[in-house]
Amino acid sequence: MYIAMNRFKVIKDEQKAFENVWLTRESRLDEVKGFIAFHMLRGPEREDHVLYSSHTLWASQEDFIAWTKSEQFRAAHKQAGERKPLTLGHPEFEGFEVIQTIENPHPQEAL
Repeated sequence: MYIAMNRFKVIKDEQKAFENVWLTRESRLDEVKGFIAFHMLRGPEREDHVLYSSHTLWASQEDFIAWTKSEQFRAAHKQAGERKPLTLGHPEFEGFEVIQTIENPHPQEAL
């Protein structure tokens, strides 16, 4: 498995607009081979920004790379540079190959 993450430093006054972009966009991830799951995460608040991270789980790094070259990727990101800046700079990409997974055999008991 492969995890692709982007970290965003969102300008404090732009949190709602940033979240709205993600909540209303058509990702088309479900059309692509190897896609497993997506999470948009809101993190800690700092002096000048709030940290967000997109977290996407893929069957392999090759599947992720294929997504970045796909028509679905272009469609999902077509308006990326058209609006006023919501972040401090560009997102910071981090990619990770999963080397170990431990899952709860009784997930209902964790609730």
